[in-house]
Amino acid sequence: MDFQKFEFHPTIAAGISAAGYSTPTPIQKQSIPPVMAGSDVMGLAQTGTGKTAAFALPILHRLMEGKQGTVRALIIAPTRELAEQINTSIAQLGAKTGLKSMTVYGGVSVNPQIERLRRGVDIVVACPGRLLDHINQGTIDLSRIEVLVLDEADQMFDMGFLPDIRRVLKHLPAQRQTLLFSATMPDDIRRLASDILRQPITVQAGSTAPPVTVSHALYPVSQHLKTPLLLELLRHTDTESVLIFARTKHRAKRLGEQLEKAGYRATSLQGNLSQNRRQAALDGFRDGTFQIMVATDIAARGIDVSQISHVVNYDIPDTAEAYIHRIGRTGRAARSGDAFTLVTPDDNAMVRTIEKKLNAELERRTVDQFDYSVPAPHKDSEFARPPRPPRGGGRQASGKPATRGNTAGSGAPRDNAAAAGKPKTGKPGSAVPAQAVRRPQRSQRAH
Repeated sequence: MDFQKFEFHPTIAAGISAAGYSTPTPIQKQSIPPVMAGSDVMGLAQTGTGKTAAFALPILHRLMEGKQGTVRALIIAPTRELAEQINTSIAQLGAKTGLKSMTVYGGVSVNPQIERLRRGVDIVVACPGRLLDHINQGTIDLSRIEVLVLDEADQMFDMGFLPDIRRVLKHLPAQRQTLLFSATMPDDIRRLASDILRQPITVQAGSTAPPVTVSHALYPVSQHLKTPLLLELLRHTDTESVLIFARTKHRAKRLGEQLEKAGYRATSLQGNLSQNRRQAALDGFRDGTFQIMVATDIAARGIDVSQISHVVNYDIPDTAEAYIHRIGRTGRAARSGDAFTLVTPDDNAMVRTIEKKLNAELERRTVDQFDYSVPAPHKDSEFARPPRPPRGGGRQASGKPATRGNTAGSGAPRDNAAAAGKPKTGKPGSAVPAQAVRRPQRSQRAH
């Protein structure tokens, strides 16, 4: 089967050919016919299955008829990266149609967006928060929306966007076509789907199992030894492009810095970055400037890099579906890939859940010559605070200051004065109690 079977408008067919598309993916085969027929669709599909084209192509085809320059299609996405990715695909596939699309999200100036909307666009790809700002300011008219797409609906739920979504829905025409795509389908998303979809066609692709080209391995390790074990794995593994998942944005940032200090071309993608820095990190990962990217689940939505050779779960995900979603970013296009997961004793229950989902026991591995017996510096926590010194300001019982060597959580000292051997107050070179040096560390760790 090829795309000619769908009988798209000739200018769209030209865009498909120019993009190098030949054979539809399973989600495209299942989704395009009902979307073209005007039905509501609920799609269960992972990132990387081709679902963007599954809804973008029928939308472009539909909008070729009728007045152009009016917002007639609205696509809502959870992150700026995903919004940009969708918009790029639409621009590529619709390059010869004359239809115009734009992105709407926060973190950038609102004025250029307002100006673009005034000039007239056909498709808006938006994040919920900034979209509501435009609605409240009266700078966007959604009264002529014909098609609404909610992409990565489960992630919008995880990010707390569902109330915003319901507020947006109040401003849309009741008579419209609605398409909802989600990698997983928790109860809240099913309830939303039942509220907004009318007799939907359900399609599913790539959600029940990871790619067969991916090999899995678990690396049991204590929490405080995760970082040194990761470094050891990277030293002895032939990698191309590596995507590492961390649970929090603070940990993603810190781990990216540690990998960079260790000599790797590494970056991190997390919510505290400005839009320009986020885009620079993504572009650098795509073009090979960065070999390693550390990201949170939320930030990783929108990453579409076909050459990823390894996915590393520095922190195990919260659900089996999230595990499948993460590792689905490697082993694409018939290429082989590896998924490594660092697991602590606290992760055993989730490991059993993942194995049950996969209907297979995952291989446990150890790394030769790695010392698994190194004790935790304080408590079994990756970012444990150093022990508080005696009130007299002296050093630890060993007579040595707390070390920052190649242990988990090691990295750049948190206090520049302490790193340089300078006191925080007083004359240069004067003696300073250890407690005075460590206080800024505790304060800065809290941010």
